[in-house]
Amino acid sequence: MQIRAAQPADQAALLQLIMSHGPNDWNYLPQQGVEQTLSGLASGTVQGLLAEQQGQLLAVMLFDRSDAYPAHRPADIAASEAAFLIEAVVSREAAGQGLGSRLLLMVCEVLRQQGCRWLCADRHQQNAGSAGMMQKAGLQELESFADPERRWSGSRMSTVCGRRL
Repeated sequence: MQIRAAQPADQAALLQLIMSHGPNDWNYLPQQGVEQTLSGLASGTVQGLLAEQQGQLLAVMLFDRSDAYPAHRPADIAASEAAFLIEAVVSREAAGQGLGSRLLLMVCEVLRQQGCRWLCADRHQQNAGSAGMMQKAGLQELESFADPERRWSGSRMSTVCGRRL
């Protein structure tokens, strides 16, 4: 298996992976929003790590240098030192093997090397797969809140998670 930085040329394959393997009752993945995120690869505002094996794309983590939840960022960390995990998708074939948490730990290291000191993410409160991946990578739950515009199933709540880098 090869893990590498996502490149602008990967946009079509990443869109296919995200839209084929990401949608479920727990994930909010409007195609236009995903396409906009992926266009950030070309402009350099979005970064990503992907895993592939024998030419098959298995997983992707997309992230940016932003302060998506400033109220949860520790006071001793500047907004410019914060990052946000935008998307995390593991193919059904590779799910449950620890690839997501492994990639997320690598994202943390990439961001740390860039001078980031804080990473946060959000997920559906009841998304057990994402919860496990984030917990294994050291992200802790910070808050859950009603989010009916993005969460149409289950509790209809989002949970914000974060960790120091």
